[in-house]
Amino acid sequence: MAKIIVANWKMNGSLAFMKTWVPALTSDLASTSNQVIICPPFPFLFPLSAALKGTSAHLGAQNCHTTPHGPFTGEVSAAMLADIGCQAVIVGHSERRTLFSETNDLIKAKAEAVHAAGMTAIICIGESLTIRQSGRAIDTVIQQCQASLPPSATPENTRVAYEPLWAIGTGLTASLREITEMHQALHAATKVPIPLLYGGSVTEENATDILSLPHVDGVLVGGASLNMAAFQKIIR
Repeated sequence: MAKIIVANWKMNGSLAFMKTWVPALTSDLASTSNQVIICPPFPFLFPLSAALKGTSAHLGAQNCHTTPHGPFTGEVSAAMLADIGCQAVIVGHSERRTLFSETNDLIKAKAEAVHAAGMTAIICIGESLTIRQSGRAIDTVIQQCQASLPPSATPENTRVAYEPLWAIGTGLTASLREITEMHQALHAATKVPIPLLYGGSVTEENATDILSLPHVDGVLVGGASLNMAAFQKIIR
């Protein structure tokens, strides 16, 4: 079964990096049935859109505003992202929730804006280490998921990415048992079968095992997506 592989470059990359990264990926895109979505920083979206033409890869952004236009200096709307060729937008990444105090209500509004612009919303959810150790991880993440999903969410226009905060950029990864338990709980809790991704220190070493778990429809890849050799192995 085809999987969804999302590359989140975060605040990394350059034009020079992009010019070497995309050609190296081309043969892998041609030989895989997996859906690959590449999410670079805003400045590289338009040149990457042109570079990806003729490939099966989709272009994604890392964030957006809730409204299509207006006096919001420094913001970018979902409509603008769609206009330059984006097909998906990550909303509610844990770094947005923790560093920029984004709430479930705000993330829900951003996802609605993504849907209104005709794109796919990749909604991120996850628990802290304190919550995990307290035994409240599943209840907390399910509540977060339900509070972040807008009424417009469907299996076609939405992906939910479970990313435990304690496993992002730390080298730690949730155990296969922990991932299985969370994804089974999320699958049972969602009213429609929205595809579920796992994110949190995904590497070329653990991707195959993670992707083989029940109700894991794909992965959200951070640091490893910047390493072409590693990302090629994950795509395969």
